Amino acid sequence: DPRPPPLPKKQLQRAESLPEQGPSHHSQGDPTPWAGSALYSIPPSQPWHEEGAPSSVPPRDRHSWGHKKPLTKSQSLGEPVAWSSPQKGPSLSLKELTFGMADGELGQLLESPAGVCGVVLGCQAAALCRLSARIQQELVGPEEQLLEAELVGKRWGAFGVLEQEPCCESGDAWYFRVAFTTGHSQLVLAAKVLKPCCTSLGVQSSLGTHCSIQRSVCHFTDRLPQELRLPGNPGEQRRSPSREEPACPATRPVLQVLICPEVPYQTLAAFVKGSHGLHRTSPGHYERLVCLLLLQLCTGLEHLHGQNVGQGDLSPENLLLVQCPCPPGGQQGKKEPLGLSLPRLLISSFFKVREKQRPCSTSQEQDWTKCPAALPEIPSLSIYSTGLKRLATLLLHRDPATRVPIEQARSILQVLLWGPRQELFARSRKTLPLLRSWVEVKRTLLLLRFAENSLGTGRHPSLEEWLCCQYLQEVTEHTLYQVTQALY
Repeated sequence: DPRPPPLPKKQLQRAESLPEQGPSHHSQGDPTPWAGSALYSIPPSQPWHEEGAPSSVPPRDRHSWGHKKPLTKSQSLGEPVAWSSPQKGPSLSLKELTFGMADGELGQLLESPAGVCGVVLGCQAAALCRLSARIQQELVGPEEQLLEAELVGKRWGAFGVLEQEPCCESGDAWYFRVAFTTGHSQLVLAAKVLKPCCTSLGVQSSLGTHCSIQRSVCHFTDRLPQELRLPGNPGEQRRSPSREEPACPATRPVLQVLICPEVPYQTLAAFVKGSHGLHRTSPGHYERLVCLLLLQLCTGLEHLHGQNVGQGDLSPENLLLVQCPCPPGGQQGKKEPLGLSLPRLLISSFFKVREKQRPCSTSQEQDWTKCPAALPEIPSLSIYSTGLKRLATLLLHRDPATRVPIEQARSILQVLLWGPRQELFARSRKTLPLLRSWVEVKRTLLLLRFAENSLGTGRHPSLEEWLCCQYLQEVTEHTLYQVTQALY
């Protein structure tokens, strides 16, 4: 049969501007992550997928995970969504939308091809991005640059020792609580005293700010003050200084010191060791807490990999736990579930990635890679047990080439924590439209929760709510399709 005549030129231009099916079009950190969504190019009521499994979802392999599809000709990477008419002047972006916007400008957006639904969904995504940045600022605490400027050239004499004993001991350092007076306030900081033969000064001072990475605002090498006591030296503690026999400062060791804004109270190893009872009595609370801690670890590792930095010794002894800042009052009467006081997890040991791989950190890891080993039994005690066992199997595969990348591990943990769960697919077959609708509704409900919690109580969002905000801010239906395939 003869081929049909070519389509009119106008229709060809329309087809070129439609978004392609595939992974997310937006880059991480885009303030309007729905910029590449079909909602911005065609009316929401117009279906753009057939029912059933989408052919656009690539197979689950570690090399294609997280790859972004090229943008269409009508978009550029990271560009905020904007609509304009040649007759109506400059375009407006969703970042500029506020409640007080003039109706004339608002009407311009409402006349866009995306319609009311597209405007509302874009506003929700932009609002989640702004909320996430504000919550992170509260969680991280003092401005790192301001502290660094004030602490230039400071040594032990500039800090007041609050406790003689370490508040925490990791695999490579002791931590002491110290005070520093700035202006009319006093800051409580951590003095990280590196153990002999341990060093991370050069790497740690250039890592940037991340909620799961230990920060350093000052470093120096000096003799340990006389009032500080190192564990494992009982003879030194018995020789307490007296007026008759003053201690000789020359006998104190010369050690490297880092001043850090976050004061750890425990290592992950100590937490696991002390939580056996909680796991027995409240398995759901404990395993959810484990998921949240592992999620923080994954986001921290992603940050390090992006800066060409590796985690020096990925062991529980070098992962620190820090209490989140206490929010203002107004939460009296609201009791947190038993044992679910979520701390921040900090990676504290680093090395600069060169052309060779990181050596195995423990003998257990060496044994795991050299010979077959069975996973420890993970009993099914809560809704998280099966997913954690599945994740452990994917992460600890003997062949490093078949282990899931850290990005996929992070996504699996997010789905375990906040869904979608398997019951979503009990009545409806899993499709991209279903997953996209789930994301849209969840974003709406999260914003409503933030609004309701802030009314009258002054309640500040928690660390867990911030992690959930990050998840819903970035996730797409394509990512959910792949993750649920791997998990379920």
